[in-house]
Amino acid sequence: MEGRGLDVVESFCPMCNIKTENLIIRVSQKGRGEDYLVKCLECEIFHNIQIRPPKPRLLKFTLSDGEISNLVNIEVDDDEDIYVGDIFENDEKLWKVTRIDNKKSKPMKRLNANLISSIWATRVDLKIVKITMTKGEESSSTSIEVDPEKVYSCGSILELNGERWKIRALHTGKGRTLNGTRAARDIKRIYLHQK
Repeated sequence: MEGRGLDVVESFCPMCNIKTENLIIRVSQKGRGEDYLVKCLECEIFHNIQIRPPKPRLLKFTLSDGEISNLVNIEVDDDEDIYVGDIFENDEKLWKVTRIDNKKSKPMKRLNANLISSIWATRVDLKIVKITMTKGEESSSTSIEVDPEKVYSCGSILELNGERWKIRALHTGKGRTLNGTRAARDIKRIYLHQK
């Protein structure tokens, strides 16, 4: 229902069988919602419009933050459609829906909340980048959490654990490059040599 002014709303008219402008005659509170008695300005019939807030529903989400995954219940509106690729906030972090399963555990691209069995999402406000650090003949591994938009360039200097390192190579998952620049979101591993 779309409002226009204080006393006219646009809504579906059962007689005209289309959306029309309707004059609001009376508004009554019904629980957490409202009932509107309206008069269609096209055919002049009176009809009711019921406005009810959607019911809350708890859905099982598997939230993956790097290598750590947690199963949590998140409240959504019962009538909400959820899509793969949707981004939402939970616990002051941003997450992106990567998989939605229906009641038969079949993955779907889009599904109404009341038909969803479970949802998977990954954190998108931080990216975990793996690091290989080489000092002479010895190598060790670690990882860092960074903004996905942070840019790294081969040959530049990176300070890590109080030491200065030169970025020798960047690995994107499609291959390693010894030159060039990449955003953290595209990097699987950074290779560092002691400066």
